Amino acid sequence: MADLRFQLNDKAIERLPTPENGRYIVRDTELKGFFLVVGARKKTFTIQGDLREKGKRASTIRVAIGDTSEMSTRAARSIAKEYLAQISRGHHPKGEERTAKATTAAALEASEAPKIVGITLRQAWARYEISLVRKNRSERTVEGYRDHVERLFAEWLDTQLIELGNDPAKVAAKHDAITAENGPYMANGSMRTLRAVYNHARRTNRELPAENPVGGIDWNGEKRRDTGMGLADLKGWFMELATIENPIRREFHLFTLLSGCRATALKETKPTHLDLRRRVLHVPKPKGGADRAFDIPLSRQMIMCLMRAMRFGRLLHPFEAREWIFPADGADGHLSEQKEDRETLSKWGNDLRQTFRTIATPAGVSELDARMLMNHSIPGVNAGYITRHKLLEDHLRAQQQAISSLVFNTLGDAVAKDEKLASWLGLRATQRTIRCAEEAFKRREVVAA
Repeated sequence: MADLRFQLNDKAIERLPTPENGRYIVRDTELKGFFLVVGARKKTFTIQGDLREKGKRASTIRVAIGDTSEMSTRAARSIAKEYLAQISRGHHPKGEERTAKATTAAALEASEAPKIVGITLRQAWARYEISLVRKNRSERTVEGYRDHVERLFAEWLDTQLIELGNDPAKVAAKHDAITAENGPYMANGSMRTLRAVYNHARRTNRELPAENPVGGIDWNGEKRRDTGMGLADLKGWFMELATIENPIRREFHLFTLLSGCRATALKETKPTHLDLRRRVLHVPKPKGGADRAFDIPLSRQMIMCLMRAMRFGRLLHPFEAREWIFPADGADGHLSEQKEDRETLSKWGNDLRQTFRTIATPAGVSELDARMLMNHSIPGVNAGYITRHKLLEDHLRAQQQAISSLVFNTLGDAVAKDEKLASWLGLRATQRTIRCAEEAFKRREVVAA
């Protein structure tokens, strides 16, 4: 492989491919004489310079600084600058080591060369990120961890983990600071990330203290947000939802309620994920990644909801609708933000997921069935004996239908009496809306011509 040249940094080094045979060099564009030797087993920081005697070049020397698994690029560059300075003065950076291999600890401390540092938070995070990808964690999950490390712990990225391990009071103070600036939930979440990164790093860095420094914090109290609706609240919510002008967003919120699925996963559903013959919607990357992929059994009302969304999508966003069930303008091509003004729509997102779980009980759905419909993990030893897809076609779909029917039963005769509900959920309402929109579009074309 041909030699490369770019500014060395930890992230770029992590992505470098392993050579099929031999080795290759990556030269640093920031510091002349500093480069990385990439071999089949390791990547070594190295410097090269001309050793001069009486103003003339006596020899060209190459000195290894250390393995990328042992130090950060920033630390290696600092050592490289010192080594190159020694070479420019006519001294070999490791001259003493060459003449006497056995040295005392005192002699090492007196050496002019800086000590090699241990693993930093930046390095530990890079390795943990790779492990998350290998475990098929979703990009949303990885991005959440990345935000904690690279934003909230930005000033610690080049700090040695051993320093944090030996100073739990420093970690506790950081938890207090994040609590004050970003809130108690963000502070707790960021510390869970730091705890996971530290534990992962210690598997291969036994010099780190066994006790995780996050253990010294006083966790903020957390309460599950109790924002779900009961049966008596649903009619009012439907009346609010009917006022949402964007029909695709309207159907998205309704489907979130009827499925109990996380909004982040629903945004990325595609027409190819919909199997009308089996009456299921496949969710390939829910929370937990591809390993947690599952099928949502569809009730009659859920199928109608999806059909309306796709028909409106083909009308409003014909290009994006080829790929997404809930298309929208923007770089992603699909809905990216589900939040609404609370004065317009009082419940959305996780509120609707809690509502689904709440309504499942009066619908006669058992705890176990509700967990499977929401793709929750099943506790206990019996979980391993349940084959979910065998229950999907009949039993779970019947449970789903019971929930959807109960939701729409709360409307009573409101669909017939309320004009907005009738124009949305009434008989042939979708066809009339689309026909009116097409006629209005044609009128605009005539006026423009």
